[in-house]
Order: sequence, then structure tokens, then C-alpha cells
Amino acid sequence: MDLDRIDLAVVRELQTDGRLTYETLAQRVGLSRPATRARVQRLLDSGAVRVVAVVHPVVRGLTASAHLSIDTHGPAERVAREIAAMPQAPFVTLTAGRRAVMAELRTEGFDALDRAIERVRSLPGVSTVDPLISVRHMKDPYLLADNPGAHELDDTDRTILNELEQDGRLPFAELAERVGLSPGATRSRTLRLLEGGVVKVLALVRPELLGLGYLCGFAVRVDGEREPVASTLVDWKRVSFLSACNGRAELVGTISAESLGAVRATLDDMRTCPGVRGVESWVHLELIKERYDMDAPNRRGPAAP
Repeated sequence: MDLDRIDLAVVRELQTDGRLTYETLAQRVGLSRPATRARVQRLLDSGAVRVVAVVHPVVRGLTASAHLSIDTHGPAERVAREIAAMPQAPFVTLTAGRRAVMAELRTEGFDALDRAIERVRSLPGVSTVDPLISVRHMKDPYLLADNPGAHELDDTDRTILNELEQDGRLPFAELAERVGLSPGATRSRTLRLLEGGVVKVLALVRPELLGLGYLCGFAVRVDGEREPVASTLVDWKRVSFLSACNGRAELVGTISAESLGAVRATLDDMRTCPGVRGVESWVHLELIKERYDMDAPNRRGPAAP
């Protein structure tokens, strides 16, 4: 699907706030409300864009995470799909580089994380698992910058979250019918969850449609403290994800770029940053799974599909 200038403007607005009203969105992209609504619906119907609610993992009790570099004996795709079937794995890709598969795990605590890593190690075809244990997400397109803190969620809040995970742009009137509250009360509850950082609604778009079809992962070793290096990288536009971690590197992240040349230039700039000792990189060849509406055992209500 080819996106024109207006489509791209619509998408970028929805990437920031997936629940923008059609009136506000129309004003920002310079179309009428009906024309804007039609554009959004066409993008959604094409499957190129999904507007989803991502509940902060801390709210689900998912307090531990790791990035796994995985080698295989035999075909890597079969292993990647086995990992993607694990509910603890929101992100799995086939890669070119030192390892054949990269995966992210999120679990309820480090004991559960250790068990999930051991499960990956035991899968048929897996020869090596090299984990980087995350200690802090520093830049994540799917999360607000800060943890939401303590939030007491009741059954109504959980129902709102479940419904928004299935349709991030569900109108307040329809959401109210499913929740069993008035539209005003439902709107108030939803805004509290959004403004409190409990949930974020945004558009997920295939990177190539935005001219960012080249995704490169990287792991950075630093001399001394990681914070000065992290503070530099987090401000780079092409660095779309950055996490502090323990293991063979102090930082792990993703470059989203418009060309291989741009990837190469970004990696070279990274290598010349003060405090950087070394950079390992890999190219994401095929996205096997990207889904952050993860169930936790304490989740109530219907599970997301």
C-alpha cells in the first residue's frame, strides 16, 4: 500500500495519540472530518495500520524483561515461531548477524524470567541463548517515559483496558455500553488511565510504509557509567528503542532508518560517541511477532485475541 503525504500525516498523528478525535485530526492534516474519517478507515481496513492500546507492563505485573540473541541448528524460522507462541514473548524477529533470532521476553518477576529463558533454551533447534537482562527502558515507542506508579484498578478499569486492547479507537459511547457506565463516567475513567500512564493508545505501522524499512538492532559496551552514553543515544531520531541492561553489553536498542546507508552512518556515529567501547549490530530480516497486549495471570475479563 502506497501512502501519500496526507496518509503519512494521519499516521504520524495517530502514532502520537491513537484516540485523537476525527475533528482534531482533520484540523491537523487539513481535511474535512468525513474525508479524514474515510482515510483512517481505509488505512485500518488495509491492515497496514493498527490502532491498539498498550497497557504498561508494570500494571500487568510484568516487571522483568530480557532481550535474547538465539542461534539455531537447522532452520531458524521454526524456532522463531515456537518462541513467538510463548505468551511471555511480545517481540520476535529473524535476523542477519551473529545470531539468527532475536526475541524479547516480559514476565512477572525474575524467577519467571529465568524459567522463560530456560524454556527457550530447551526448544528443539536452539543451540545458543545469550540474554541481556533489562534494568530500565529508556526509550520505547509503546510506553510513556515513566512508570505509572501505584494504581488501584477495579474490575471496571480492567474491562476498559481489555476493550481498548481489542480496539484502540472504540468510541466512548460504545465503550460505555460494554463497560456498563454512562458515557461521561466512561470517558472520565479512560482519560484517568491514559493520563496516568497506565495505558497508551497508538498506531502501529509497518516501518517500510513510513520510509523506515530498515531495522537494525545494536548492543553497546561502554567505558565507565552508561548514563552519559544513554543520554546521547536516546535523543537520536533514528534510535527508536533503547534499554539499559546487564550482560555482554550495557545498552541494547533499535535503529529505524530509511536506507542501509543511514543505518551504517548511525552505527559509525555510535562508535565515535565518547564512552562507547564497542558496538555489536544485527539486521532484522523478518518480523515474526510484535504484540504488546500481553496477558498476565492476574488479568480479569476476556483475553485479547
